Amino acid sequence: MIYLQLFYSYLKIGFFGFGGGYAMLSLIQNEIVVQHEWLTNAEFTDIVAISQMTPGPIAINSATYVGYEVGGIWGSVVATFAVCLPALTLMILITKFYLRLKENRYLKGAIRAMHPVIIGMILAAALMLIFPDSSDAASFIDLWSWALFAATLFACYKKVNPILLIALSGIMGIVIYYLPTLFGI
Repeated sequence: MIYLQLFYSYLKIGFFGFGGGYAMLSLIQNEIVVQHEWLTNAEFTDIVAISQMTPGPIAINSATYVGYEVGGIWGSVVATFAVCLPALTLMILITKFYLRLKENRYLKGAIRAMHPVIIGMILAAALMLIFPDSSDAASFIDLWSWALFAATLFACYKKVNPILLIALSGIMGIVIYYLPTLFGI
């Protein structure tokens, strides 16, 4: 039964998650945390962080992790397959007609109309992570998070290598959040 629920949930995410991984976050969060309560908001936030650091799309990485947490290895396989199936199916169908439709003004208009919706979905996902609505989930954003964000944003403006920024952010996260708990500070 759990495999069927995983398959259906991630199939919906795959079909209706337009705009890439970040735009899908609000849909994934709704399915995983709100609807099925497979994970808490804090666990979901950890999955988002891990999915961003590992290679591959965030939706596939999160499907693999959530599937594993909920149903073991087979849950991981089912969720990952389900989230990939709509894109694979649509790409096979669209590829067949793409050359004929690429200059169609209605299709161009529909795609142009989706841009603000996608931006809104990305902003909604960010706001849900910053301001969780459930009473058991405290926001993971604190003063140190804002300081790291500001420093990273400034470093991006100064054209610092993104890989170096990721490594330094990880080191700072360990220093700020892990070491004090390790030493009881």
